[in-house]
Amino acid sequence: EGYAMLMQDADPAHQKEYAEKILYSTRRLGDLVNNILLLSKVENQTIPTEKTPYRLDEQLRHALLLLERKWTEKELELDLDLAPVTYTGNESLMLHVWTNLIDNAIKFNEKGGLLRLSLTEENNCALIKVADSGAGMTEEEISHIFDRFNQADGSHRSEGNGLGLALTQRIVSLSGGEISVESTPGHGSCFTVSLPES
Repeated sequence: EGYAMLMQDADPAHQKEYAEKILYSTRRLGDLVNNILLLSKVENQTIPTEKTPYRLDEQLRHALLLLERKWTEKELELDLDLAPVTYTGNESLMLHVWTNLIDNAIKFNEKGGLLRLSLTEENNCALIKVADSGAGMTEEEISHIFDRFNQADGSHRSEGNGLGLALTQRIVSLSGGEISVESTPGHGSCFTVSLPES
């Protein structure tokens, strides 16, 4: 609102700058509203939960491609190990899970760091691991990682709204799966999602 008021009397050079800031802020607000609405629907189980069989490895590749600009800009090295796995679930909800986890791995990684993505099958479960080589987290940070509006790393607060992992955990839980994280300060983080295949 402040930038919109400034634009009214600003010269053309400043108008472009203010317009960019307004656009950035409205996109963040839109993301926040969308995440709140989706989280509410998932928690109240009012969202359609149709399950269809699809290739989980292809979905993970698709999620990675959706974020190509971000990992390219950070010059990340990719380490992919994706076994061909057919999974039966809600495809659109699960895509939200992967894009959130991969986006976080990019966001909290160092420039030129490593992004690992793996998919295996164990004991009738699909195991998905998303790991980065970033700053990692303390045990205290890990204990609140799935809380709503939690943003452990203050340096990235302008890039998110603290709802992504809470929503991710709820979707995984609704799918009958589990999500966990292992992290050590200075040695990155690894999120593991386990999804039952039957």
